Amino acid sequence: MVKETVKEERTEEELISSLMDKARAAQKQIEFCTQEQVRELAAAIGWYAINNAQRWAEFNFEETKMGDVKSKIARTQARARGLMRDLNEAKTVGIIEELPEKCLVKIAKPVGVVGAMVPVTVPAGVVFIKTMNALMGRNAIICSPHPRAKKTTNMVVGELRALVKRFGYPEDLIQCIEQPTMALSKELMKQCDLIVATGGAGMVKSAYSSGTPAYGVGAGNVVTVVDETADLADAAQKTVESQLNDLAIGCSTENSLVIQKGVYQKILDELKKQGAYLCSPEEKEKLQHTLWVDGHLNGDIICTTASNIAEKSGFTVPEGTTCILVEETGYGKEFPFSGEKLSVVVTLYQYDTFEDAIELVNGIQAYSGAGHSCGIHSFDDDRILEYALKTHTTRVGVRVAQGKANAGNWNNGMPFTISLGCGTWGGNIASENITWKHYINTTWVIREIPNFKVPTDEELFGNVIEDKRVLG
Repeated sequence: MVKETVKEERTEEELISSLMDKARAAQKQIEFCTQEQVRELAAAIGWYAINNAQRWAEFNFEETKMGDVKSKIARTQARARGLMRDLNEAKTVGIIEELPEKCLVKIAKPVGVVGAMVPVTVPAGVVFIKTMNALMGRNAIICSPHPRAKKTTNMVVGELRALVKRFGYPEDLIQCIEQPTMALSKELMKQCDLIVATGGAGMVKSAYSSGTPAYGVGAGNVVTVVDETADLADAAQKTVESQLNDLAIGCSTENSLVIQKGVYQKILDELKKQGAYLCSPEEKEKLQHTLWVDGHLNGDIICTTASNIAEKSGFTVPEGTTCILVEETGYGKEFPFSGEKLSVVVTLYQYDTFEDAIELVNGIQAYSGAGHSCGIHSFDDDRILEYALKTHTTRVGVRVAQGKANAGNWNNGMPFTISLGCGTWGGNIASENITWKHYINTTWVIREIPNFKVPTDEELFGNVIEDKRVLG
């Protein structure tokens, strides 16, 4: 934690400038570290996170009352191990790629100072993962906490500062805004060299509007199709598994199921076996008025248990209820359950033809969650490919618990991360998982190709040379 003695007349620009000065001085001291040195530093942070995951989780839950401790511990430990798997193979120092046939060499260099926007949902995870990536690229990092999670963010930053100091590096490689405000976050975005923004749509939009290069993430609102070839028991189990993963705190949690109408009742029965509760129309109306307040999600009940959500909404659910189901037919502002809910609430739709399913998925995500992720439970490979080709998304999870797959897992090949780019659909520059490679600059060394050959126009343009339509 960075203790700042701030006079009242000190401006946001001056406060951030003081942090930036310290960050730049610290970054200069690791600018020419070796690959082995920065990899060791990243590994130290990852191992520290694994061994402090429980304490961090308990502290975070006490501060925000969101999610559950067990899930937070599991996520921190899994992400730390998975990220280190990826970093052990990463090249972020010196020559990182050679293309002899093109006489090209690529060299990695630092970006400088990373401005890390930290959300309320997973503050500890965002801090240590972004720090591992930043230091692997020989950068400094300044974290801007969400006000509701500022204690957790500052605590984790403070501990990582002490850790890097024990390894002989300047502690100002890692800093944090102690008392965050929107004005300070915006000023950090202006002054840093790269923004990595994880959080709400407004904050990400500010990052892209700051004039500083930025990697942002789009809103999550995962929609998963269940067709008539699916293993319905498996689809139901994995849907509920995602919901119970930190009580739907992650942006990759399934928010809606789009179900082939011929198997609708069967999967509904399977979901109930997993502890899901189907709302009546009256209960759905009560839930809607409680889950959204003035058009915004109610921060007091999101990422809490199904029983708590039901109780606050004025109805009861059986003991042991895992998640709440609501039936819907439309999407858009008039149908709020079609949007991201950050709650153990799953919206159910029915479809007739597979073309209807694709249209419904794209419509739902055009309203909320464009470009992020969608899923499908099917054993028809042609249909799965069609789904991947025609949905406006950067990730398609096939027969997986989406909330445990998109950001990397040992049972799939996605790189481990905490930030998921959503492409231009989601207003992002990247359509992939944000990893170490986004935290470096590269320099290309260009040499002349010996005995190079310029191809003929016939080789380049083929048959269109003779096509009369070209020149009219």
